[in-house]
Amino acid sequence: MRSFHAAFVPIAAVFSLALISVGPSASAATVTYNTNSPTTGFASGGLTLSGTNGASLLFSALPSTEVGTPSNVNFGIFTLSCSECTDQPNTGTSGSAFFSAFTFNLVVRDETDGGVGTFVGSSTGGFIYRNASPINISWVPLILGPGTVNATSGSFGPTVIFMLRDTSIVAPNSGSSPGQTTVEGFISSSTETPAVEGIPEPGSLALFGSGLIGLYCLMRKK
Repeated sequence: MRSFHAAFVPIAAVFSLALISVGPSASAATVTYNTNSPTTGFASGGLTLSGTNGASLLFSALPSTEVGTPSNVNFGIFTLSCSECTDQPNTGTSGSAFFSAFTFNLVVRDETDGGVGTFVGSSTGGFIYRNASPINISWVPLILGPGTVNATSGSFGPTVIFMLRDTSIVAPNSGSSPGQTTVEGFISSSTETPAVEGIPEPGSLALFGSGLIGLYCLMRKK
């Protein structure tokens, strides 16, 4: 037991250092980007998607924004509203609204380097209530850049633009601002370690930590 405990401490220390190494660091460069392109929007046209019973899903595009790299960023905000929706009942669909499957094109313009790329989001839609929303948007690709990687025009140069995760649309009465969901991203540079090695997702880090704890418990039983 003593020998294993001595070995476990350095492993945990290394894991802690790993967490620190992928955290925010001093800005190495600045990048100006926007999603305020005429081609950003639902495949059916425009920035607003209509559902039944007065429901709507509106995307607010992002004007030109300058950030340091590496940096967490947002690409805009979806707002889900439904004037006729009620709280989810135990049975039936009264008080609900329905959205058909849809596709959304999120065009990101790297104004600093001149690159343009598109994250394409797809959703199966579904029934929403005032307090419930099953709408989830999955994005492809997940990375734009560096250079001409996934560029529709121009080049991103050393800039790398990440879509961090799927976008789960909150219910009309949920969120810090009712019905609003931020599209989350990350901007880095191919000259910075986090962009080259990839960004560990919180779930991956938690799984690694749980594995260490489980191994420790197993050795204690022995």
